[in-house]
Parts: sequence; structure tokens; C-alpha cells
Amino acid sequence: MRVLDAKHCAINTATLGFQAPINLVIDAIARHGFAGIAPWRREIEGQSIKAVAKQIRDAGLEVTGYCRSTYIPANSRAEFEANIADNKLALNDAAELGAKSFVLVVGTLRDLVSARAQVRDGVAMLLDHARPLNVRLALEPLHPVYAADRSCITLAEEALDICDAIEGLVADPQLGILVDVYHLWWSATLKRDVERAGTAKRIFGFHVSDWLNPTVDILNDRGMMGDGVIDLKSIRQMVETAGYQGLVETEIFSTQNWWKKPMDETLRVIKERIITSV
Repeated sequence: MRVLDAKHCAINTATLGFQAPINLVIDAIARHGFAGIAPWRREIEGQSIKAVAKQIRDAGLEVTGYCRSTYIPANSRAEFEANIADNKLALNDAAELGAKSFVLVVGTLRDLVSARAQVRDGVAMLLDHARPLNVRLALEPLHPVYAADRSCITLAEEALDICDAIEGLVADPQLGILVDVYHLWWSATLKRDVERAGTAKRIFGFHVSDWLNPTVDILNDRGMMGDGVIDLKSIRQMVETAGYQGLVETEIFSTQNWWKKPMDETLRVIKERIITSV
């Protein structure tokens, strides 16, 4: 297993609480020696994509992912088509940024069967758009607690089944999954699913944070690595044994703690915890 430090790691910009303009965020991440960045659409849309992309390149940062998709399922065909169109525009921006992946958080409906069917159809449509742009699509299964409001895909196995159904087994897949420890650490089949994803070369990202016990907010009380109950080192070993050698990405939603701290403090602590806890 690799010995990690900042040069093996990326920062998902949500970790810094959206407290500064993207140009300052890029500078801070590069200044602390991290190798990559995963920006959010809310920070970039409305600005010059070309200028942001140039600043990221000039800073020597890799864009590990572009976050995130508009939810796909809808209660009407017109709304579904609007969601797909919006995601296609975001894919164009992901290509301009040089993002390795566009992150798909797929959404849900009360009718989960319909939601999952729409996700399969929608992802297939987005893959057709992504191929000529050379942007990969990374499905992110979320913890089951979000099945009612954020994602009808809650298992790595489900995400991989979608990949296989749409793309089949190919030598260089453009459809894969994100392994986010916050969402998957609890799964009894995680090792099997990670091995399957690795064999198919479908691990497109590895996100780290920690699950606090107790937690006060399922969405916005993620912990800094080492502050919670997740066995991060074991999961990283699992992912790297399966063949993933990309950047380890920190993604922490923490409205009551880390989002209130200065960016430089958060980045300093991440550098320490990457070494000691991941």
C-alpha cells in the first residue's frame, strides 16, 4: 500500500465550505502541496470556464472530478429531458476543465422502480454525450439513508450493474463508480464489490472523510479522517489492491465544524490526517 502525503491527494472543494471564490480556493489547495482539485458547479457556472481551467492547469493541479450532476429522475418526461439537457451542459464544462470524471449523484423519486429505470436511461444518454468529450461518468452510490431524497442508487453493486448493462465489459470503460467511504463503509459486500469494480477497471475515484458517532446531521456532519468510526486504512488497501492508483480525494460536509474554520487550517489538518489516518 502506498505511503500517502499531499502529492497523492486531491481536495473536493466542498470540504472548504464554499467560503471563498474559486480562484482563491485553487491557490490555497496548490499552496498546500495537494495534487488535485474537484470543483463544484456552483463555484464555476457563470464564470469563464476557460479562465478557471487555465488557473487550475497553471497551478499544476489535476481535476479529479466535476461535482455534480443535476438529479436525473423526474415526474414528467419534459422535466426528465430538461435534467438530461442540463447535465449535458455540465459535461461540456467538465471537458473544458479537463476533469477526469463527471460525478453522477442521480436523485430519486417516491417510486423507486421508476427512478432506477430513468437513471439507467438517463445515464445511457449522458454516456453518448460524454464519449466524444472524453469525459468519464462516475456513478456515486449514496448511503441508504438518502434513498428518499438524493439517490435511488445506494449500493456499489447497483451502480456496477448499471455500468455493465449500459456499457458492457470493455477494455477502457468510460462509465464507472466512485468509492466514497462515507456512503459505503457499512456494506457487508464492499470487498466483493470493490474487487468487481477493479477487475472491470471501473473505480474512477476514492473519497475519504469519516463517520462521527454520534452524528448530529447525516448530510452535513462528516468527520475529518481519524475522528470517526470508519476503518479508512483497510478500505484504502481494498481499493488499491483492486488496482486504483489515482488520487485520494477528501470530501467533508461539515457546516458546524470544518466549514467554519479558515481554509488554511482545514488544509493543514488534512495533510496531517492523510498520513496518520488514511
